[in-house]
Amino acid sequence: MKFSLTLLTLCIAFASCKKVDPEEQAATDETIIQQYLSDHSLTSSVSATGLHYIIEELGSGASCNSNSSVRVSYRGYYTDGTVFDESPLQGIEFGLQQVIKGWTEGIPYFKEGGNGVLLIPSALAYGENGSGSVPPNTVLIFDVALLQVL
Repeated sequence: MKFSLTLLTLCIAFASCKKVDPEEQAATDETIIQQYLSDHSLTSSVSATGLHYIIEELGSGASCNSNSSVRVSYRGYYTDGTVFDESPLQGIEFGLQQVIKGWTEGIPYFKEGGNGVLLIPSALAYGENGSGSVPPNTVLIFDVALLQVL
């Protein structure tokens, strides 16, 4: 009896770990992002990878690229508005190769002094694994300000 309960538990556990088709997840994420944009009367640009970005102020300082180190102030939240991460006002410094793909791609859309919003599909965020308090396959939104290109 104990063996069959263990076997049943393992079967249920493996069934719940079924991988989500990446194309299906991308379509789901796009629907979520479009709904968020519609609900908040926002218009975004979208990249070939599916990253949505809104440039509120381009900035007039130095430009960066995907290999740059930068200081950024940010607030990260889910589409329901729940904040999951936030930098201090003075920002934090990091290399753009050390962060999620959505930031590596998105931050270079701004110049130093610029700010806006990144709406990041899950594949460009933490994907099917999630991270810490971020659940798997979650669209993330970041209000970002590029304070300095280092």
